[in-house]
Amino acid sequence: MASWDTALFRAAAVSLLLLLLGSRSALSQDAKSSENQWIITLGASVEYGPSYEGSKHLSFSGMPSFDFRRLGEAPEYGAPDDNIDYGLFDIGGVDIGPVVGLRGGRSAFDESELQGLHSVQWNLDAGVFAQYWPIEDHLRVRAETRQALWGGDGLLADLYLDWFQPVGDRWLLSAGPRMSLSNGAYMRNNFAVSAEEAAKSGRVKAFDANGGLKSIGFTVAATYTVSPAWSVQIYDKYNRLVGDAADSAITSRLGSADQNVIGITLNRSFQIGF
Repeated sequence: MASWDTALFRAAAVSLLLLLLGSRSALSQDAKSSENQWIITLGASVEYGPSYEGSKHLSFSGMPSFDFRRLGEAPEYGAPDDNIDYGLFDIGGVDIGPVVGLRGGRSAFDESELQGLHSVQWNLDAGVFAQYWPIEDHLRVRAETRQALWGGDGLLADLYLDWFQPVGDRWLLSAGPRMSLSNGAYMRNNFAVSAEEAAKSGRVKAFDANGGLKSIGFTVAATYTVSPAWSVQIYDKYNRLVGDAADSAITSRLGSADQNVIGITLNRSFQIGF
């Protein structure tokens, strides 16, 4: 298993342990609102999908998640591929604030077919999100722009359109298309092959990747609320790499442009005070 996947499994395991140990502060239905009280939601996900972006090999990985809101604020619907955010401003109904995320990596240590090619290190990214609900609690338009925090890994911009549909008192279904764009630094780091690397590999040709449209896709999810403190979500995230991301030999020769991830997340909410 990839070292990145191992690290994520450990992080998800820690999140799961925190979920199980937090019974004393579990969210209660009759809790009263207070400015000093917050609802923290921790999640632990298990995913099955490509070992790295553009890979045709599938593996399991773990992913932690985190969300928070003031006690008394209604929980806002979200999709499984939303990154961690917090709305700071509401301008004409558009919610705007900071967002942070995780990026996976790859190396020849994880996949022997990558011998001769440069490694891609895991990374954190941060930026700004904006979202708007044309139909309240049903139709959402969202955009995220995130820059890698180190290593010159480049800029990503993701666009989301989601429909949310409650079914009964406990189920929430969601579905919607996706579009992802990236700048030249991101594309070169993940999909370019230098002449020297091509010579060392012997399996791929040199390729210069440029920025632009990276992928289009679709995400579906179903969330079941077990109790005010617990919920379970299952989801499928499909993306089709396009442009230089698909034309790169890393994708077309060694991997696949079709990238599909299935996952399940266990969430638990806690009430804490400061």
